[in-house]
Amino acid sequence: MTSSHGNLISPEPTRLPERPEPQAAIDGGADPAEVARAHPDFCEAWARLAEQALAADHVINAYAFARTGYHRGLDQLRRAGWKGHGPVPWAHRPNQGFLRALAALSRAAARIGEEDEHARCRQFLADCDPEAPTATAVG
Repeated sequence: MTSSHGNLISPEPTRLPERPEPQAAIDGGADPAEVARAHPDFCEAWARLAEQALAADHVINAYAFARTGYHRGLDQLRRAGWKGHGPVPWAHRPNQGFLRALAALSRAAARIGEEDEHARCRQFLADCDPEAPTATAVG
């Protein structure tokens, strides 16, 4: 017997649930801070805040925003059955907020000289989905 993705050892991919209201707000151009305020567990809002802070060279803020999104995502992954390892597919849109927060955390860690955290996050991102580093420009 094999899992749906073809082997006996690897766990099934974890797919976070859809979040139509905050997703529509973000997709419609709402301020990520307002989306995070209304939906504090919505990872993509935190990831966007981190990305904006990185672009503005506000690295400490970026690190904090990214870490918040990352931890909110870990909580959601665990509730979705994730056991600390296994695929988190980039192609599943609700997963992208977590993966973007993880990528932003990697970039922010590198910019403050926290090389171990940078490397750990880069590897975790690739372990979640080999497409994620390219999709998030963390290659």
